[in-house]
Amino acid sequence: MKLSTRLTKIAEQIPAGSRLADIGSDHALLPVFAVRQGWVTQAIAGEVNQGPLDAAQRQVNEAGLGQVIQPRLGNGLAVLEPGEVDVITIAGMGGALIVTILSEGISKLAGVSRLILQPNVGEEFVRRWLLEHDWFLSSEQILEEDGRTYEILTADRIDDAAERNNELYRERTLTVSQVEDIFLSADHLLQFGPYLLNQPEPVFIEKWQQEIGKLEKVAASVGLSETDEARLKVAALQQQIKLVKEVVTCLQKDKQ
Repeated sequence: MKLSTRLTKIAEQIPAGSRLADIGSDHALLPVFAVRQGWVTQAIAGEVNQGPLDAAQRQVNEAGLGQVIQPRLGNGLAVLEPGEVDVITIAGMGGALIVTILSEGISKLAGVSRLILQPNVGEEFVRRWLLEHDWFLSSEQILEEDGRTYEILTADRIDDAAERNNELYRERTLTVSQVEDIFLSADHLLQFGPYLLNQPEPVFIEKWQQEIGKLEKVAASVGLSETDEARLKVAALQQQIKLVKEVVTCLQKDKQ
């Protein structure tokens, strides 16, 4: 079985000997691969709709792993019992939906030591939820595949999560020039990603360059209105655009 680069990178974050739940499993590709690699001893492939569940069951049957992988029908973490798994993967959906799944199923996180989350958009929402619920963001990865950019966020439940999160999201500055620095607050680090800022990859720079274009289009559209509310929103967007441009320029300079 050959996985996409995205799913392979997610699978590589699974510790050996794990009991895995893959929520929104997409044909159970990830659980089958992880079991075959010897990283997972048992797995649950959760699907919210019957069609994808049937596809996952076929994949498991064809792999001869029916005794190890259980496809289950249910919404989010409702497919689990507390303490049943120690690693959960949720990939290929929006960050806001991932946060909803985690929040609604928070009682099912008992005994879970690692979350591996890959939001398609809204990464900031996921980082903020992890921070607010004392999960330590232990790594971030960014990659491009088939014209799309993906971020993979790995978080661990550890005793000193609050202390380590305080250090991770400590305010910092980026030096633009000898006379100018960019101040980055915790909110900015949640937006950009604290690890991704430390070692910016070309795909990271490209992502935020594209984001500048999107923000400029939104600002132009909102600016067509002459209401006070619209003017305030445009001003906020312009501030955001200015910050992102400065960050991208600074990081590009550092890479030269």
